[in-house]
Amino acid sequence: MAKFDANVLLKDKRFWIASFLIVWAAGLQGHLMWMQRQDAFKQKFGMSNESSVDKQENLSQS
Repeated sequence: MAKFDANVLLKDKRFWIASFLIVWAAGLQGHLMWMQRQDAFKQKFGMSNESSVDKQENLSQS
């Protein structure tokens, strides 16, 4: 088995690009899960009064 050399790995541009893509994908997945949880909360408990007032104002302007 070849000797592991961290110095070479840290200088490799492909390592940093792959690391960035992994972190970006994990962040995107976390954000989408958070948005899904927010939507589930809105469906379970309904919209707040402020949001319904905004909806009514938008409907009256149409």
